Amino acid sequence: MKIRMYQVDAFAARLFEGNPAAICPLETWLDDAVMQAIAQENNLSETAFFVPSAGHFHLRWFTPNKEVDLCGHATLAAAHVLYEHMGYTHAQAVFDTRSGALSVRKQDKGLVMDFPAIQAEACAPPSALATGLGCQPLEVLAAEDYLVRLADEDQVRQLAPDMAALGRLDRRGVCITAPGREADFVSRFFAPKYGIPEDPVTGSAHCMLAPYWAARLNKTELQARQVSPRGGDVQCELHGERVLLAGRAVTYMTAVLDLP
Repeated sequence: MKIRMYQVDAFAARLFEGNPAAICPLETWLDDAVMQAIAQENNLSETAFFVPSAGHFHLRWFTPNKEVDLCGHATLAAAHVLYEHMGYTHAQAVFDTRSGALSVRKQDKGLVMDFPAIQAEACAPPSALATGLGCQPLEVLAAEDYLVRLADEDQVRQLAPDMAALGRLDRRGVCITAPGREADFVSRFFAPKYGIPEDPVTGSAHCMLAPYWAARLNKTELQARQVSPRGGDVQCELHGERVLLAGRAVTYMTAVLDLP
């Protein structure tokens, strides 16, 4: 069985920036174990698979060790594949996912995703979080991930976490954030429990970051920069319980998987 696969740098204006994702368009689903094995073999933060269904697409995301409920950069990459490689011409692509229907529009500023806004709640930091970060947070909140605010961009950039400690946390991952010098806010994201020590650019984390910073800065349109070694830009726009996340994508590789 031969399956086409695209590797796309998402939230990137040029190659070798942003977050790479592998995208496999399918006619019908493969066995879950096979999709997980492909994701493990790719060893990227996400490998996504989609199948057409009544004008929409069913979309699923896999890290190297498990399926996840929401992924922004691989959704952006999947829409990029549809528009740039598969001749898709509709105004928007709608993906049915574990997190509900997610739409992506192609606009001048790139691809714009319509995602659910996630409200994080203040919490007491667990001991493993303080051990893992090696610094004292100004504020800790929690949703599916921990949200940790530090003093400034330099502290976020210089952070060298203890991944073993962070891997013991009871949440998916840890999002570190602070006000930015050129962007409204900066962030980094760590999810060692899911086989992702540091994610280069995390769309789903911005579903939580956007409402948090919108409230702090009293504005609904925000420019974000994830300051991982690769780095990437995310434009955020809060609309009540939804958040629009915009970014660009570039194809790095087209391949054919030769499965038994």
